[in-house]
Amino acid sequence: MDTVQEFRFAYDHGPIRYGRGCVDALADELAGTGADRALVVSGKTVGSTADVIDPVEDGLGEYHAGTFAGTTPDKRLGSAVAGLEAMEDLDADALVSLGGGSSLDVAKAIAVLSGRAESPAELAAELESTGTIATPDDVPPIVTVPTTLAGADLSIAAGITATPASGLVEEPVGGGLFGHQLMPAALLYDPALFATTPTGILAGSAMNGFDKAIEALYASTRTAVTDATAKRALELLSAGLPDLREDTDEALEQVVPGIVLAQYGASRPDGMTLSLLHAFGHGLTAGYPVQQGVAHAVIAPHALDYLFEQVDGRRRLLADGLGVETEGASDDELADDVVSRVTEIRDALELPSSLREVDGIEQSDLHDIAAYTLDDSLIGYAPAELDPTVEELEGVLREAW
Repeated sequence: MDTVQEFRFAYDHGPIRYGRGCVDALADELAGTGADRALVVSGKTVGSTADVIDPVEDGLGEYHAGTFAGTTPDKRLGSAVAGLEAMEDLDADALVSLGGGSSLDVAKAIAVLSGRAESPAELAAELESTGTIATPDDVPPIVTVPTTLAGADLSIAAGITATPASGLVEEPVGGGLFGHQLMPAALLYDPALFATTPTGILAGSAMNGFDKAIEALYASTRTAVTDATAKRALELLSAGLPDLREDTDEALEQVVPGIVLAQYGASRPDGMTLSLLHAFGHGLTAGYPVQQGVAHAVIAPHALDYLFEQVDGRRRLLADGLGVETEGASDDELADDVVSRVTEIRDALELPSSLREVDGIEQSDLHDIAAYTLDDSLIGYAPAELDPTVEELEGVLREAW
């Protein structure tokens, strides 16, 4: 019997809107934050795609101060500095983050910088020495409009990097931003905007979001609340993801709300529900030209195999969520069937199935990747009984090779 463990669930997020055309309500949501002028933060492609940017700017109406279409996939501190300059030039007091995880994270970085009095060089030095830039108590409100499926939106965290090209650091550096102040003041999920994203990008990001629902069920920080949302997320995602490439519009009706639920409660001040799979994802992308969703696609089946060899991993609950038959199945059969179902979904998304297919990683890198994975803070949220070693994690990577 799977008993409910003791928990404390403190989760404070802004209003969530879902539905086609819901960005028409952006002005209403901005009004609710008390802000007067919002800077839209996006990447160049999103900022120049009329089907995405026009509905957002129209939805903001008189609240639209301007658009900064200068983010990059690298989540550069230099981009955040430029975004802050645009925010100040336009006298904006709020941010609308639009696009994928990189734009969402850069908007959070802009918010952090806006509340700090130090120079960009001083803040870069802080990032270099501590791995973060401390979030001030007061930051401008952020309203988030995602267009990819990684689930980086309902979060109090963001990634940030800096390179010598910015003139701010002498060596490349990466880290994270954290703070309950960075949780969006409102979130709008419009399937019509997701549908404008190329299916290849959607598929990769979806695997990342899918893994959030999987991990929420076995994380040591799980709660009865996240059990409920994650299980429903798996039901929606396992139904919709196999059709994402062939029938995108129809699939998004299940996939988008599934991703919302997959990340619900995953990023909290008292503990994340991301663990083993996401730690591997960080190991495979830190210093390597690998997209996060691709890393998750390759590693997930092998990491789950390893997990189930070591601990129960709540395989029966996972099987229920994934639509796997559980009646009369042994523990070993359940584990095999869960891994098979995750593999089927990965393959339906037409994502890579082995590390040898991924450019930029050599077999000789696997030990270092395993060591990085073990040191990743997310390992601390894995099941309490799991005690991985570098050698074991390297074995998982070799299986994935």
